[in-house]
Amino acid sequence: MTWSYWRISPFVTSIFFILGVLTLYWVLFNWITSWFHARHINIDDDTINAWHGVIYMLVFVFVMQLSVIGQANSWEFVNFHLIAVIFCAFFLNIRMPYYTLLPVVIVYMVFDQSIFFWESWSYAAVFVGFFWSLNYLRLWVQKHAHSWVYYYGTVGFFGGVLWGLIKVKYSLSWENTLQEYGYLLIFAGLLYAYVNMLQDSEIKLRLAQFASHDALTQTENFAAYTEHIKYLFDDSTANNLNLSMMMFDIDHFKHVNDTYGHLAGDRVLQEVSETVQTVLSENDPKVKLYRTGGEEFNVLFPGYDLVSTRAIVRQIFAAVNHLVVKYGDQEIAVSISVGVSTLHQADDSTVDFYNRVDQNLYFSKRHGRMRVTVDQ
Repeated sequence: MTWSYWRISPFVTSIFFILGVLTLYWVLFNWITSWFHARHINIDDDTINAWHGVIYMLVFVFVMQLSVIGQANSWEFVNFHLIAVIFCAFFLNIRMPYYTLLPVVIVYMVFDQSIFFWESWSYAAVFVGFFWSLNYLRLWVQKHAHSWVYYYGTVGFFGGVLWGLIKVKYSLSWENTLQEYGYLLIFAGLLYAYVNMLQDSEIKLRLAQFASHDALTQTENFAAYTEHIKYLFDDSTANNLNLSMMMFDIDHFKHVNDTYGHLAGDRVLQEVSETVQTVLSENDPKVKLYRTGGEEFNVLFPGYDLVSTRAIVRQIFAAVNHLVVKYGDQEIAVSISVGVSTLHQADDSTVDFYNRVDQNLYFSKRHGRMRVTVDQ
């Protein structure tokens, strides 16, 4: 229907189909890793990537082949199968010994009703050799420039051998065979460019996140706070907008570290930040939490006056002060001291604003802790 109705070449639709499949892969991978991270399940991203990549591509290959099992045109999706191998073996760097691929190959040939044909075993040998070679190539090209030359050479060699075997089995014309082989090279080139573009963007995103986020609590850090408070201060003073700030730190945090150890202290910091973030997310995503010191945190409330800020501050204060952090056999009760203020017309800079909130925090600490001090 694609060509007859829309007058679009199957080659063009194949390109968009492959890109769509790969994009869905990344979307699912990011969702799965986020799900595990949110639940603090101790599985590293590389392990998730390996299992997700294998399962996803096996489903992709088997579903594609389902429509042509036992038919004379069962070779039509070979290029998609090769792209799946390239993606798993080279770009995802999923490392599997060649002998572990044998069960997969046998299951596929049974599924494809081709296990009793010698040509099918030849295809299998090419695919296993292709996978193993791409694994080796991935490690080798990291030490060499112009990796795309070696990549294209490997794809061209194994793709050429496979399409030669397919030509013999299905008696394809040279024109048809060379056309499909050319499509493979084009698909492989687009895949190389597409994945490298995604990985480059992801690296930049991770570097940006690393620069602006605290590694332990995953909250935004002091550098992010400094950038945001300057923008919000300038915007609020120029446009006569409300801006409030909450500052808090964890009471007797040094005692926690000295008594239970620094790992316990880290766990307290994580659970406090998670609790506060949960309250903020339920109220207003625009309100941001920052870890600005060891056990010190700031919360910026753009557009909030003191009354509306107090409502959220009370929720945070109640949630954290009911928090009991379990670490091993220990239970650590947590409390916080809080200072709150709103932007004044007399504030000449962010420092004036910050110092007033800081003074309110230390008033709370000097007067018994576990309390909130707000501008009167």
